[in-house]
Amino acid sequence: MFRVGDRVVYPLHGAGIVEGIEEKELMGERKAYYIVYLPLGSMKVMFPVDRVESLGVREVVDRSKVDVLPEILSAPDEEESLQWSHRQRSYQERIRTGDLFEVASVFRTLHRRDKRRGLSAGERKIYELARQILVSEVAFVLSVDFEQAGAWIEGWVCLGE
Repeated sequence: MFRVGDRVVYPLHGAGIVEGIEEKELMGERKAYYIVYLPLGSMKVMFPVDRVESLGVREVVDRSKVDVLPEILSAPDEEESLQWSHRQRSYQERIRTGDLFEVASVFRTLHRRDKRRGLSAGERKIYELARQILVSEVAFVLSVDFEQAGAWIEGWVCLGE
């Protein structure tokens, strides 16, 4: 169970801070909800305490995990399916896991694809989501602002090109 002030990652939005735990009644059912503020995008999300696991919400990683990111961001690209629909499904599934390294590999692949030949509108949306998730978590862990975190991440991706 998280406490107020904990830093967490909500898989489809990025890292945030638990601002509160409130009891709410929705559709006749009373439940406890986390209120999480996501600074990148200035958004608040609310989700039931009992759905943390199924939603994939987790604590922000520690520094040792971020120290491994350069290896993932600078690694060679993986083989990709030629069909956009297969790639899109794979990217979305990997992002939904909430795993920092999966998100980083999706970001790396799309970042390089963008540099080589540009991205479709659908790819751009997934790219921006992966970037937002990475930047928000790296900024928390390294205690830097979002711009610095973005530059740090993109610097490692470019080294592997």
